[in-house]
Amino acid sequence: MRRSRRKKGAAGPDLFSDRPVVYVVSDSIGETAELVTRAALSQFNGGRVEIFRIPYVENEEAVHDVIAQAEGQQCIIVYTLVYPALRALMRARTEEAGIPSVDIMGPMMDALASIVTGEPRLQPGLVHQLDEEYFKRVEAIEFAVKYDDGRDPRGLLKADAVLIGVSRTSKTPVSLYLANRGIKVANVPLVPEIPEPEELSLLPKGRVIGMQIDPIALRQIREERLRTLGLAMGADYADPGRIEREVEHAGAVFRKLGCPVVDVTSRAVEETASRVLEIVQRHNAEL
Repeated sequence: MRRSRRKKGAAGPDLFSDRPVVYVVSDSIGETAELVTRAALSQFNGGRVEIFRIPYVENEEAVHDVIAQAEGQQCIIVYTLVYPALRALMRARTEEAGIPSVDIMGPMMDALASIVTGEPRLQPGLVHQLDEEYFKRVEAIEFAVKYDDGRDPRGLLKADAVLIGVSRTSKTPVSLYLANRGIKVANVPLVPEIPEPEELSLLPKGRVIGMQIDPIALRQIREERLRTLGLAMGADYADPGRIEREVEHAGAVFRKLGCPVVDVTSRAVEETASRVLEIVQRHNAEL
C-alpha cells in the first residue's frame, strides 16, 4: 500500500496502524461531521477505524492538502463545507483520486434552498456560535468524560443523571449522546466484587437509572468484544455463569436503590438515550 504524501511536519493518523481511516473535513471544527460518522459507526458495533479530524479547511490549497494526505490509504473522506466551490472541488478531487467521499452539508443545503426563501449566509461555524447552549453542551461532554466508568464517585452528586449497570450496557455512549443535549451524565459499572459507591444512595431515585440487559444478549456482545480484541473466548468476561451473577447482582442493586430501569437489550443507543431522557425530564418536572 502506498503511504499518503503528507506535507512535511503535518499531523495525521497513525499510518502504521492496520485500521482504515475516516478523514473528517470541515471549514469549522468538524464536530457535526464526526458525530454523523460515529452515529453511522455505531451500526457496525463501533467499527475498527481511525477517525482523523481536519478542521478549518477554508480554501482550495487546504482541499488539495487533504487529498494529498489521504491518497493511497484505505480511507474515506467525510466533509462539511459551506462554500459551493470548495464542495465541488472536494467532490472532483476525491473522484479523481479514487477516494470514497460523503458530502454531509451540500445535499441538506440544496434541499433547504428549494423550500426556504433567501440566500444562504455561507458562513462556516454558525451552528457553533458561542451562546449559552453551546457552552452547556461542552460542559456536559467534559463532565461525561471526567465521570465515566465510575472514575470519581464525588461527581455523582453533581450529575443530572447517573447510569448504572454491568459492563457493555451502553452506559458510556448513552452518557455522551445525552451530553450533546446538554445533560450531565455520569455512569458507574456494577461488579459483584466491588461495592457500589455510597453516593448512589444519596441521590433521588429518579436521578439514578439502571441499565438492564438479557444475559444471552450480553454474552454475545462480550464475545464479539473479545473477538475484536483478539482475546480467547474462554475468558471469564464472557462466561455464562459469570454473566448471570453480574446481571443478578445488578438487579439486586436496582431493587435496593428503587431506581427506574431501562432494558437496553436490542436497543440502539439513540433509543436508550431517548428513554433515559424521558425519565430525567419526568423526574425534573416532579421536583
